Amino acid sequence: MPTISRFYGILICMFYRDHAPPHFDAVYGKHELTVGISPIVILQGSAPARVRSMVLERAAIHQQELLSDWDACRQGSEPAKIAPLE
Repeated sequence: MPTISRFYGILICMFYRDHAPPHFDAVYGKHELTVGISPIVILQGSAPARVRSMVLERAAIHQQELLSDWDACRQGSEPAKIAPLE
């Protein structure tokens, strides 16, 4: 499972050849969210409100990059990294 981005202790990951719909996993300690990319929505999981908010905001900012990474992972290719927050 490649890690695409990291920020504030949150890991954004995708599995190779994963099932539809396009999504990524956000891991923060013992919490994990599965987040749909188009539309951007939490599909399952739980995390503190602040983490959910940051994950959804980052997804909105980088939606096209996430969709490109989804396509790459579906084809078994290495996804591109998304720059961390600065």
